[in-house]
Amino acid sequence: MSISKLKEMFKSLMGSNASPKNMAASFGVGTLIGMSPLFGIHTFLGLFAALVFKLNKPATITGVYVTNPFTIVPIYTFSTWVGIKLMRMDLGILKLDFKHITFSNVIHELGAFLLPFFVGSTVCAIIGGLLSYYIMLQVFLYRDKKRPRETTV
Repeated sequence: MSISKLKEMFKSLMGSNASPKNMAASFGVGTLIGMSPLFGIHTFLGLFAALVFKLNKPATITGVYVTNPFTIVPIYTFSTWVGIKLMRMDLGILKLDFKHITFSNVIHELGAFLLPFFVGSTVCAIIGGLLSYYIMLQVFLYRDKKRPRETTV
């Protein structure tokens, strides 16, 4: 997704007439889902949550796409590190024998990171969702304060 496309989506969201709380909740839930360890079904879960909880679909999907090809590696690496720290694990440095690398060797070595990944991603998703809700609520409240008010006669 290009920068111009992201700007266009943001302008579209800012022009929405939905309440600031609904827009912020939509983005927050989307961010929570996008940062969750349920990789591969984020979009589906975002749309499902938007339908069930009557959230703004574009804002929810925008939140889901906080995790995208440019951000996925730093987000999931940090989340795994958080999981390792929370679980007080000492996994050391990953040691792969690149001369004799096989799929089973990689799976065996990465298997130790699976539980910390799920724990860390879940914790980071909850914190990310709450933070994005609060930040977007402030953005949308500011937007509403700056908008000209319609007067009825």
